[in-house]
Amino acid sequence: MKAKALFNPQQKAAIETAISQAERNTSGELRLYIEDHSADDVLDRAAFIFNRLKMQETGLRNGVLIYMAVADQKFAILGDAGINAAVPDDFWENIKENMGTAFRKGDIEQGLITGILAAGKALAEHFPFNGQTDTNELPNDIIIG
Repeated sequence: MKAKALFNPQQKAAIETAISQAERNTSGELRLYIEDHSADDVLDRAAFIFNRLKMQETGLRNGVLIYMAVADQKFAILGDAGINAAVPDDFWENIKENMGTAFRKGDIEQGLITGILAAGKALAEHFPFNGQTDTNELPNDIIIG
């Protein structure tokens, strides 16, 4: 399946809602990047996309990228230095396992929502939203490359 055909409009809206909900209570930034294929190692590709999207430029280094290569059936979660310093060492791996359970059942939408909300909960805990300084209004939280 191609990345552009992965979700119908309702599924895409549900994922966008999950991202908005996850970001509502945090200064962190969360994005989902989906593409058909990557010739690179999944973590290397995620790091490249993370840098290309300039997610390392958040003030508190609390950006999170969920990356998927659909045809390769690979995905990664990459957190910036600030959030990585605040969560346990196995935090992203645990989220990835929970997402993978849904993916193996064929429920990509629910797997993504599970990961998004879990990342958002940690971001809110460690980087709470400050209405005076935070906006979280960057466009394109879901990017299909």
